[in-house]
Amino acid sequence: MPGRRLTVVVTRRLPEVVETRLKELFAVEIRDPDLPMGRDELALAMARADVLVPTVTDRIDAALIGQAGEGLKLIANFGAGFDHIDVATARGRGILVTNTPGVVTDDTADMAMALMLAVTRRIPEGLAVMQAGEWTGWAPTAFLGHRLGGKRLGILGMGRIGLAVARRARAFGLQVHYHNRRRLREETEAAVEATYWETLDQMVRRVDILSINCPHTPSTFHLMSARRLKLMKPEAVIVNTSRGEVIDENALTRMLRAGELGGAGLDVYERGKDVNPRLRALPNVVLLPHMGSATHEGRIEMGEKVIINIKTFADGHRPPDQILPGML
Repeated sequence: MPGRRLTVVVTRRLPEVVETRLKELFAVEIRDPDLPMGRDELALAMARADVLVPTVTDRIDAALIGQAGEGLKLIANFGAGFDHIDVATARGRGILVTNTPGVVTDDTADMAMALMLAVTRRIPEGLAVMQAGEWTGWAPTAFLGHRLGGKRLGILGMGRIGLAVARRARAFGLQVHYHNRRRLREETEAAVEATYWETLDQMVRRVDILSINCPHTPSTFHLMSARRLKLMKPEAVIVNTSRGEVIDENALTRMLRAGELGGAGLDVYERGKDVNPRLRALPNVVLLPHMGSATHEGRIEMGEKVIINIKTFADGHRPPDQILPGML
């Protein structure tokens, strides 16, 4: 579409520098106030846009795509995950879908390690006592947690983020184990001293900490099912910075309440922002509001990728981060 300014509808507010650059290049409509669009609003946006820039809070299913205007030819997602978009239906309508991979790898891996430390060293409990003014002084048996060094870390999903977690884990003295759809190259395994497990059941039986780093797809929905959670050690900790749907959250909650798991650190939830209220009451659970990628640097780099994808498309070329059938 060279020579014409595309109509780009952005569903949420983005960093100012990203919005400014978008406005310089395209005819941009930016959501204000910064609240998720309702379904009807999203349908109207898709009816008038050439390019839609949604986020993880926008559920773009087959029915919405069916209402899209003839002009909509690109959904340039602001985020790496794309399970909230029916990519297959979009492709069938001739609409390309792109994402922003790679730029939040380190930020998310940092958060996974932070959650491991927060749960195993009981940091939120200590923080709560200090904020309430209830600390009575040091005691030999107060707030006893567990050290990370020497423990076995299992990584479910050894992609970019999983590998970044593995590199950090080795610095903490953790033994790295992993399960992945495909085994890594020998030299990659050796670099992080990782042990591969062909089946997930074998791995989860043996690890002290499990880090979820795989995407949500039909094949990973409830991959950590009630049956599989029961295979874990009763003192094991589970950390999830990927997608909440990978874990059966009700089963996880039941086991944590019954003392059948040691703890959990969660940044994502099976029902989005509707967090199971029983999880909030558990002292061995650390809950965060999906902030694994929330850094100034990461958000700006995500925006830059969105701009590159749209600009490349506008110039008549294939966007560099197009989601292809093999990725679904």
